[in-house]
Amino acid sequence: MSILNNKVAIVSGAGSGIGRAIAITYAAEGAKVVVADINEEHANETVSLIKDHGGEAIAIKADSSKAEENKRLVEETVNQYGRLDIACNNAGMGGPAKPTGDYEPEEWDRVIALNLNGVFYACKYQLAQMEKNGGGSIINIASIHGQVAAPNSPAYTASKHAVVGLTKNIAVEYAQKNIRCNAVGPGYIETPLLTANLSEEAMKAVAAKSAINRLGTVQEIADLVAFLSSEKSSFTTGSYIIADGGYTAV
Repeated sequence: MSILNNKVAIVSGAGSGIGRAIAITYAAEGAKVVVADINEEHANETVSLIKDHGGEAIAIKADSSKAEENKRLVEETVNQYGRLDIACNNAGMGGPAKPTGDYEPEEWDRVIALNLNGVFYACKYQLAQMEKNGGGSIINIASIHGQVAAPNSPAYTASKHAVVGLTKNIAVEYAQKNIRCNAVGPGYIETPLLTANLSEEAMKAVAAKSAINRLGTVQEIADLVAFLSSEKSSFTTGSYIIADGGYTAV
């Protein structure tokens, strides 16, 4: 039996990469999926992939860095499907590569606005709806850099550390309301963004940093997220689960 049968789920940043894989996996496991992305064309492509395999999904264009867009996203989800059971807050960005002292305030603000403020806004409105439902599961996509440094990416590192802390707070505050909240920390995953920006030699060097000596796949992250979204992980909340091939174990 599908582990997310008849559930309603939102996935932000679901137009490509890890977010797309999560949305497709949710649908394959029986969920009705709201595919949210700032790029409407990419969101519609994800919906088409889901429908091609017999799943149910709709696309909603939304800017995850804005409070009102997150509020609207939840409202439109409920208008379409009547409830909200699962949310995966995946939308994020890396920001420019510079040491901390060279970061411009506007560059810092842009990364924090999406990676941290956007997750807070999303959780705020998702939690309100899940309380009405009588429960739910939220998964925030952090990073291995929610635990270790990413040199020359201070805003990214700070935002991902903060997402882990926010996740733990939510888990404790809402545990007795039947709402779970967990964070996933992907290591280096083979996505279009990574392959477009790194040479083959650089990709091999990044892969070699993990004990498994390869990049992760988007499906490996999606399978973990689906598990955390389901009742199979019903006693797991406030956790920060790293999936990095052993990168941070050394």
